[in-house]
Amino acid sequence: MAKIFTMGTGRRKTAVACVFLKEGKGNITINGKKPEDYFSFELLVKIIRMPLEVTDSEGKYDISVTVKGGGVSGQADACKHGIARALLAYDDSNRSSLRANGFLTRDRRMVERKKYGQRGARRKFQFSKR
Repeated sequence: MAKIFTMGTGRRKTAVACVFLKEGKGNITINGKKPEDYFSFELLVKIIRMPLEVTDSEGKYDISVTVKGGGVSGQADACKHGIARALLAYDDSNRSSLRANGFLTRDRRMVERKKYGQRGARRKFQFSKR
């Protein structure tokens, strides 16, 4: 039985991407725009397409992504994570190739919080001897 569509949620830093995947001609939209229009850097567009290249799925699925929060780099990584999860939900045979390339692992690194009595997370105020 073929699935109509699958969903995957990807996260990175404070960015969250909700990915909808269905069979189609390979169209990708991010917040209603083409990836080339949404992300200004070619590298970020390549990052999004990595899970599709690894699983040989380019041109097989139409992907719609809604992404919020964070910056452009975090959003691109969130989209990559969400696409990988959606591909896994659609076909479980993709697990080995996605896992081997690290696309199913959520990158938990976050910005360290600012501490009181300091200028930043680790930066201190300038020390004055006199």
